[in-house]
Amino acid sequence: MRTMTRSAAALGVIALLAAACGSATGASSSSSTAPKPSSSKAPTPAPGSRASSAGTFLGCMVTDTGGIGDRSFNAASWQGMQEARAAEPGTIIVRYLQSASGSDYTPNINTFIGEKCGIIVTVGLLMGDNTEAAAQAHPNQKFAIVDYDYSPPIRNIDALMFNTVQDGFLGGYLAAGISKSGAVGTFGGEELPTVTIYMDGFWDGVQYYDQQHHASVRVLGWNEQTHTGLFTGDFTDQATGQADTQTLISEGADVIFPVAGDAGLGAAKAVKDADAAAGRTKVTMEWADTDGCFSAPQYCRYFISSVTQGIQAAVKNAVLGAANGAFKGGTYVGGLANGGVALSPFHDLASQVPTSLRSELNAIKAEIISGQIKPATKSPPM
Repeated sequence: MRTMTRSAAALGVIALLAAACGSATGASSSSSTAPKPSSSKAPTPAPGSRASSAGTFLGCMVTDTGGIGDRSFNAASWQGMQEARAAEPGTIIVRYLQSASGSDYTPNINTFIGEKCGIIVTVGLLMGDNTEAAAQAHPNQKFAIVDYDYSPPIRNIDALMFNTVQDGFLGGYLAAGISKSGAVGTFGGEELPTVTIYMDGFWDGVQYYDQQHHASVRVLGWNEQTHTGLFTGDFTDQATGQADTQTLISEGADVIFPVAGDAGLGAAKAVKDADAAAGRTKVTMEWADTDGCFSAPQYCRYFISSVTQGIQAAVKNAVLGAANGAFKGGTYVGGLANGGVALSPFHDLASQVPTSLRSELNAIKAEIISGQIKPATKSPPM
C-alpha cells in the first residue's frame, strides 16, 4: 500500500437512516428509523470520559456533504456510530451534524467541542486539515477521522485508513473475468486520491487478468498510466452518473464500476435500462465502499459484487475505545488480511461467476495477503 502523508488512502456503507435528536442536522440515536428533528438536547459528558451525572458517553460525528444517506462512507460511518451505541445501550449516545459545504466543517467540529463530546468522528479526507487544527487547539479532545492519515501521527486523533487498492484489484480481476465484450468501465465522483486509488486497483486487476489469461480486456473511463479519466464532479449527481455510464456502455463496456457515492445510482439506472433494452443481463456493475445489495437493494440484481471497506467496524471500535478508556490515537489500516477491505458476495448473479474464476480470486487474495502480489497505486498525495 502506498501510505499518503497528510492525505487519505481510500474512500468510504450501508445507507442506514437513524433517529435524530437535537436539530434537523444533528442527531442522537436510539433506533434505526428516519431522522426526525427534535428540540431535546443530548447529554454533554466531559471530554473523553463518561458523564458522572448521567452515566453516559457522547459520541459525535461530522459528515461530509453527502450526509448519512450517501450509501457510502458517511452512511458507513454513521452505522458504526449506531453500532457503538447498540453495543452499550443506555451508556453511549451518538449524534451527527451534516455539512452542507466545506465551510461547515470547522463550525460543526467546534459545536461538538462545545458540547463536550467524548469523541468527535470526522468523515473524509476533505476534513483532514480542519480536524488537525481542532485537535491541536484542544489536545484533551479525542478525535477519529475516516480516510485520512497524519505523519507524524497526532496523539489525540485516531486515523482510520483502508487499503482499497487491494480489493479494487480483486474487483478489476473479477470484472475482466466475467466480461463478454472485452471492455469494462469505471468513473469517479471527484478526482481525489480516495477515489483514484480504487480506480488504480481496478485498472491493475484487469491488467493482471490479461497477463494471466493472455487476454486484452480494455478499461474505459480511467488510465492509471496517465492518471486521466471520467469524473462526475461530485458524489450526488445521478444524472451525470447515468450519462457517463451510458457513454461507457455505448463504447462497449459490459461491467461498470462507479466510485461516486450517490452518483453511482445513476450508473445503476443506466445498467438497468441497458439490460431491459437487450431483454437479458447484458451489463452488470460493481458498487464501491459498501455492499450494493444492502445500500441500494432495488438494484441488487445488477451487482456482480461490491468492493467494500469496513468503515462501520473501525468507527464502532474507535467510539467504544474512547468510551472505555482504550483510546490510543495513531493510525489503523484496514486491508484484506484483517478484513478491513473485501470483495462482497455475488448475491443474485452468483451463477455468472464460474467456479474457476472464484478459485482464481481466492488464490489472488491469499497472494496479496502474503505479499506475493503487491497491488500498486499511482494516486498522488494531496
